Amino acid sequence: MGMWSIGAGALGAAALALLLANTDVFLSKPQKAALEYLEDIDLKTLEDEPRTLKAKELWEKNGAVIMAVRRPGCFLCREEASDLSSLKPKLDELGVPLYAVVKEHIKNEVKDFQPYFKGEIFLDEKKKFYGPQRRKMMFMGFIRLGVWYNFFRAWNGGFSGNLEGEGFVLGGVFVVGSGKQGILLEHREKEFGDKVNLLSVLEAAKMIKPQTLASEKK
Repeated sequence: MGMWSIGAGALGAAALALLLANTDVFLSKPQKAALEYLEDIDLKTLEDEPRTLKAKELWEKNGAVIMAVRRPGCFLCREEASDLSSLKPKLDELGVPLYAVVKEHIKNEVKDFQPYFKGEIFLDEKKKFYGPQRRKMMFMGFIRLGVWYNFFRAWNGGFSGNLEGEGFVLGGVFVVGSGKQGILLEHREKEFGDKVNLLSVLEAAKMIKPQTLASEKK
């Protein structure tokens, strides 16, 4: 009887842990980024002779849609990159560029990621785009039903990847207006494969006022 009680108690504790792992109770809450914070981030181009620039150069004139990639080799990140790239024709019509930032540049990871992403990619060595408060999802992610749903969705979509690089620091997507217009959309990945809503991205991009037009109206 005692062994049955211990077994039942252990089973109950495991069930409770599984239940809690599938809620947002243990998820770290994202801290909103201020425009001033993003503007001052140092980025590097991925050319043979890299150039360092302030992030604000990306959106100063025409705004921008920016993906902070969790890991270029991750098939979930490749899926989201492909989804965002499907908006490229409409973003081009609006005059809004599409960019991505990665936190590391190892082997051929960015080169292999590029076919999924139709925009220029920059290196954020200090991982500032993943802050101000960096959030991680560790092995708890693998017992979340939402993550497994995302896995199967990407697999069924034909996406594949590898295990190269750091993939626990969560990424996100930003839509930033021109000049001082501000951050129009900030999506923070809450679990592996938590994609941004594409309609929301497009609606935010439509709100961007190109700096030249804004100047003419003054």
